[in-house]
Amino acid sequence: MSTMLSDQDVALLLRERKVIPTDYRKKIQVHPKRGHKERELDVKGSDGNDFRLIVRQSLFNPLDFSIILGYRPANLNQFLRLRRYNGKSHEHTNPIEGDLFYDFHIHQATERYQELGAREDTYAEPTERFSDFNQAVSCMINECGFETPFNPQTSLFEEV
Repeated sequence: MSTMLSDQDVALLLRERKVIPTDYRKKIQVHPKRGHKERELDVKGSDGNDFRLIVRQSLFNPLDFSIILGYRPANLNQFLRLRRYNGKSHEHTNPIEGDLFYDFHIHQATERYQELGAREDTYAEPTERFSDFNQAVSCMINECGFETPFNPQTSLFEEV
């Protein structure tokens, strides 16, 4: 990977204000995939950075899901994963630390894993902050600098 994000870069990108437009439901692009359903929403950050929120969930196992915050550096055509909120559907191992767990978990882009040549978000920690798909979406929104239009009767992703 030609672009490496430092841990400080990742922290700044996560804090950057990301306003979801009032007509965000119309802007969500549905991409049918084999065995799961997926939706994406591109968001411009307050500092001009390009982000993509991706939500996907298995059609067969409700605990098999991933809520991803991607960032596209100006010099790349691909998104780097800053955070990924995963369901309790598989074991995860952190290769450097040797941690192995089977739980809900949150992946985070780290400098040390990029230096190894691993995927930027290889590192993960188990969490009790969510226990289903909708809670994971809310957790991402609350923890990653998103601002949603005020409407207490709506949710970000209806029946994904």
